[in-house]
Amino acid sequence: MSNAGLLLAGVKLMVLGMGMVFVFLVLMILCMMFMRRVLKPFEHLFAQPAPPARKAARPVAAPAEAGQIGIVAAAVAAVADYRKNG
Repeated sequence: MSNAGLLLAGVKLMVLGMGMVFVFLVLMILCMMFMRRVLKPFEHLFAQPAPPARKAARPVAAPAEAGQIGIVAAAVAAVADYRKNG
């Protein structure tokens, strides 16, 4: 078999595989739509979704230890200087 024949066979196999996947996905969507209609009368038996959670407050930073106060002050000063001078 020539290279062109092998390439053509590969393309045919690829199209067949992609077609099968497409058909499967369409059937799956149709089945899901059918099940939604079938189960609609029983919706009250299923659990209701939980209400959205409130946003939590930002956590409070732990106080710096005595040895870290100088480092924190230097970092704050560096950030302030950067914001001021660009």
